[in-house]
Amino acid sequence: MVSGAAQTEKAPPKELLQYIYDAKGRGVNDARIRRDAVAVGWESAIVDEAIAYAKKSKPPHPVAPAADGAAIRARQSIAPTPVAAAPAALLGVQRDPLPVAGQSQPADPKDIPTGGRGVPDDYLIGSGDTLQISVWKEPDVSVPSVVVRPGGMITVPLIKDVEVEGLTPRQVEKVIADGLGKFIIAPNVTVVVTASNSKKIYVVGAVRAEGPLLYTYRMTVLQALSEAGGLTDYAKRKRIYIIRSESGKDYRLDFNYDEVVQGQRMEQNIQLQPGDTIVIPH
Repeated sequence: MVSGAAQTEKAPPKELLQYIYDAKGRGVNDARIRRDAVAVGWESAIVDEAIAYAKKSKPPHPVAPAADGAAIRARQSIAPTPVAAAPAALLGVQRDPLPVAGQSQPADPKDIPTGGRGVPDDYLIGSGDTLQISVWKEPDVSVPSVVVRPGGMITVPLIKDVEVEGLTPRQVEKVIADGLGKFIIAPNVTVVVTASNSKKIYVVGAVRAEGPLLYTYRMTVLQALSEAGGLTDYAKRKRIYIIRSESGKDYRLDFNYDEVVQGQRMEQNIQLQPGDTIVIPH
């Protein structure tokens, strides 16, 4: 039941009022409610009146599910220009998976999810890496998990095969966004490397866990030896070296373990690169 003050006023359309009650129940602020209601097609003046009315009234109990955009628009006296539907979480309806060209609204920057890509910004994606492709508000074209195939390709809905090997996550975001742009207005794409399997370094010789190590961060020689379990009692600590290949040639970089752990000649503790091999003689 509404309050006595509210009853003296002409009640706004019940579908709109119901949507406002529902949105307020979810903690949505008035500015966002107004924007989304206008986006559905309501005139701004009617929305403002409904918001003011809702502040002085109580929602019916229980509140029925909010009407979808088509039902709301059908009750307007003036047919609105088609625009994007308000967020499905607020309207309580399932939105179309792919909006028709010309109907989408640019994403509000404050609403765009942010976060890391799982790897450094200059990380180059390679075969075997696992990626998560998220297209904001477009679950049907998002890919929760995809492994980069030999040859460096992945498959994304609508645009099919995309070559990602040798690109950074940010570059892949642009490639996918450009491809989806033929079907979706201003797609917002986020690429996260959930498993880095293409970049490895190799540790051979007198360590406790000999073999390849996943290069998941910019590790130094000392960090790599720690990842490999440390040196054995038989390691020649002063004669460790790194083999690095550049431009088809192999180079040797010496590493004296004892000096580095004592804080001497720290320039030996270089940052490793994918493909490096650390050799620890017995």
